[in-house]
Amino acid sequence: MPMRAWQGDITQLAVDAIVNAANEALAPGGGVCGAIHRAAGPELWEACRPLAPVSTGDAVLTPGFRLPARFVIHAVGPRWHGGGQGEAAHLASCYRASLARLREAGGRWIAFPAISTGIFGYPPDEATAVAVETVPEDLAAHGDDLDVIFACFDEPMFSRYRRALGETA
Repeated sequence: MPMRAWQGDITQLAVDAIVNAANEALAPGGGVCGAIHRAAGPELWEACRPLAPVSTGDAVLTPGFRLPARFVIHAVGPRWHGGGQGEAAHLASCYRASLARLREAGGRWIAFPAISTGIFGYPPDEATAVAVETVPEDLAAHGDDLDVIFACFDEPMFSRYRRALGETA
């Protein structure tokens, strides 16, 4: 179960699938969602429209269009409301649903952003803990040996994931 942190622009990764931190409407937005939509081209929004709305904690798959990734998996993360409204369960569900969409598409290599930590306000330390706990549990439950990248846009998030994964320089 190779998992690692990587710092850079998720839209540049030539993997089977990148995960979009999507909104329920799957509409282009800001942050990683906006970057993915811009890099993929207008065809992505056309492919997303008939799939919406998507419930919090679920994920759907589209082609990657102009991206180097074959697919985009649109995972709808929870908005942070203090942690008492099932946010951790919804966030964990995003990771599991994304891995399920990857398996269904026959993919083996996936890159996740830090889902819900942008405008949805999920505290980065808590979100990282959910990600690095949920993904290996899901891979083990399915007997998978998928390649997983936690794509971190900036140094603070990269350092956070490296610590959580027990990586060294």
